[in-house]
Amino acid sequence: MPLLPVRQIPPEVCRQIEYVFTDIDDTLTLHGRIPAAAFSALWLAHDAGLRVVPITGRPAGWCDHLARMWPVAAVVGENGALAFAMQGQRMRRLYAPREPDAAERLARIRDEVLSAVPGCKVAADQPYREYDLAIDFCEEVPRLDDDSIDRIAAIFERHGATAKVSSIHVNGWFGAFDKLTMCKRCVAELFGATLDARRAIFAGDSPNDVPMFRFFPHAVGVANVRRWTHRMAALPTYVTDAEGGEGFAELVHLLLERRNP
Repeated sequence: MPLLPVRQIPPEVCRQIEYVFTDIDDTLTLHGRIPAAAFSALWLAHDAGLRVVPITGRPAGWCDHLARMWPVAAVVGENGALAFAMQGQRMRRLYAPREPDAAERLARIRDEVLSAVPGCKVAADQPYREYDLAIDFCEEVPRLDDDSIDRIAAIFERHGATAKVSSIHVNGWFGAFDKLTMCKRCVAELFGATLDARRAIFAGDSPNDVPMFRFFPHAVGVANVRRWTHRMAALPTYVTDAEGGEGFAELVHLLLERRNP
């Protein structure tokens, strides 16, 4: 089915939204940074009483900082390995089950990937990760082609790891978790509620967002999602006119306008 313009989200849907879940890279960011419009939109959503929860492939170290410093209710990181929430003066942390030999197995995968796929490198944020291995294919290296990205993912999978492609990295891990699994757990254990997909919006842009696009009937892709649709088994229902963080701001302004006509 074609992606619908975000302005076609019905006003009655906007009025029932309680949660705004969002990817970070190339969804909140634009050309690697968060534009003023996107950061302002985070505050507008927060001040309107919406629970904003970034759901990202970024590492635990980043998530601890974001949960403390941003106007968000929680942060889910490492593609669902963990969730952090600053509640009052206390940081609450959730973790997925950890396989005891994962670090050693990922180290072997790292060595094989770097040997087999010229031009990639271990992501610069790897030292701050607790669960996964992130291979950079365009953040700080010249962008690799689709064949190279596929070969990186195939090496992870040949070793029995899960591999997910974001807009900048191939992330791989051992364990039965993903963004959606921890998203549901976050709502249950940190907010004491059952997640109702009809009362939430998710904004994303790339293949590792597919579980979220599939689950949320009102999922939204920022405009640059179109670059990845050929690699995605499920698509968002709606798409913004603008890319990245400008598209996220477009979504938030639409939500708030229709919540308070």
